[in-house]
Amino acid sequence: MDKHIDLNCDMGESFGAYTLGQDEALMDYVSSVNIACGFHAGDAVVMQRTVTLAAQKGLAIGAHPGYPDLQGFGRRAIQLDANEVYAIVLYQVGALRAFAEAAGSRLNHVKPHGALYNTAAKDRALASAIAGAVRDAGDNLVLVGLSGSHLIDEGRQLGLRTLSEVFADRTYQDDGTLTPRTAANALISDTAGAIKQVLQMVGEGTVTAVSGKTILVEAQTICIHGDGAHALTFARSLAEQLHQHHVSIKHP
Repeated sequence: MDKHIDLNCDMGESFGAYTLGQDEALMDYVSSVNIACGFHAGDAVVMQRTVTLAAQKGLAIGAHPGYPDLQGFGRRAIQLDANEVYAIVLYQVGALRAFAEAAGSRLNHVKPHGALYNTAAKDRALASAIAGAVRDAGDNLVLVGLSGSHLIDEGRQLGLRTLSEVFADRTYQDDGTLTPRTAANALISDTAGAIKQVLQMVGEGTVTAVSGKTILVEAQTICIHGDGAHALTFARSLAEQLHQHHVSIKHP
């Protein structure tokens, strides 16, 4: 294919631990990381350790803000108005930036987490609030959002740099949104199937929805989830397959 793609992973989603589990090993296979900011997961110690390690490895560091929902891991929609969403995103971005600068690095991007991410894909007012917070945070931060979503549209409307994201291990609906995690077929559990989907998205700019319909996607960054039992094996296999198909892994 002779292309390049950003490979990102959500990290720092533990609490008070002095070990980062799989995160450190996964960093060898990705080009950017999205680090939890304490609202849905993570805490100050975990944020510091994760950011410092990512900086040492030369990865693009991103804030991963979510709803204030530790019990639900940020996967439950919380009823907040646009100004409240703006405030919680700006707050979390500021916290992660401080750790990045303390580590001698800089904050590169912002990717909302879980229900905040999925709601912003469909809710233009919420997407606008998030994009506004990213703009006002300064430093020309990149906004990462679901390919074809309102979040990407609103970011571009405000003049932000954006990265359209696709998912290696999630299935898609006909409208280009992700299948809800509550559905039995939300996740692609086999490595071969996930790699096949990635190669289709990167090579053809399409993905096959659960209905069988082929839909267009803009694949600029691929998300892999680091909390699965086989996440490290999958990341290694995916990186190998991308290289075999002449797709290099690097942040734009």
